[in-house]
Amino acid sequence: MRVVVQNDENGAVGGWRGQDRRPRGRRPRGAVRGGLGLLVAAALASGCVQGGGSGSGSDVRPASGQGQSSSAPPAAGARAGAGAHAERLRAEKAEKAARVAAAKRWGLDRVPLVAPAPPAKKPRITTRDGFEVDDQEELGLPPVFTTIPTKKKIVFLTIDDGAEKDPAFLRMMRDLKIPYTAFLSNYLIKDDYAYFRKMQDAGVVLNNHTLHHPYLPGLSYAEQKREICGMQDVIEKRYGKRPTVFRPPYGNYNQDTLRAAKACGIRYAPLWDEEVFVDHWEYREWDQDLHPGDIVLSHFRGRDDWKGTMPDMIRRFLKQVTDKGYAVARLEDYL
Repeated sequence: MRVVVQNDENGAVGGWRGQDRRPRGRRPRGAVRGGLGLLVAAALASGCVQGGGSGSGSDVRPASGQGQSSSAPPAAGARAGAGAHAERLRAEKAEKAARVAAAKRWGLDRVPLVAPAPPAKKPRITTRDGFEVDDQEELGLPPVFTTIPTKKKIVFLTIDDGAEKDPAFLRMMRDLKIPYTAFLSNYLIKDDYAYFRKMQDAGVVLNNHTLHHPYLPGLSYAEQKREICGMQDVIEKRYGKRPTVFRPPYGNYNQDTLRAAKACGIRYAPLWDEEVFVDHWEYREWDQDLHPGDIVLSHFRGRDDWKGTMPDMIRRFLKQVTDKGYAVARLEDYL
């Protein structure tokens, strides 16, 4: 059964209204007249009947609980609610204007779409068919995957290694509020740990890409463990937290890789479905297209390796994603 939850508040349901039923027997006329007389006299004495004395209805006081003071709180509450709603609208308008200005400032043709809120219940992540190693499930090894299970039109940007340290890239991603995940290798970041601390301060999660970026299947289990656990130690020392996400260099791994990763505290080993460069895209799938939940790879590179800069790469990435109706979401929100 599909349950649809509405955001609107439901009103309360009123109770039954019964009718006062009396016997149909007739009363003596005198009793009726006498009763009316007593009611009129009581009304005159209480000042509830207009037309006598001052003849003004302004002297009539409301019954207890029905005065103006009882209606003031709802009116005040309504005004407060309207004020809060207006404030939200102003904030949304200002945020939209800021996004438009940022897109124009960074040379984008269109404003990037905003990703929906992450799910309250995280999707179940499993190893992609054909990417398993022997005894993967039996040993409880980290899953290897290229997409996140979702029907939402979102993709995830991941950037590897740490060779290029372009300040303009940090400003661009901060201004545009584009989430991404970094996979770092120590031999490339050790000359400027502070650059990646700024990245972390902006909300980017710094993950493990080994100490020296080797071809892991060519190493022994112990050597692989030193590469992975050693990078765990570096990230914890420099940035305060051991990662739970690891990407093997070149996307190459074997059972020892995943066993070593698990021993070092790794829970996930994402690869990618597309790779974006400064001047082109490359695709894993036969249809050469984006799909909901795809993980996109890029690298920290600049003019020494590309015909452009990291901001140039981001412009190409965002044009493709936005033109196809996708937003960029944060990978860790789905793990």
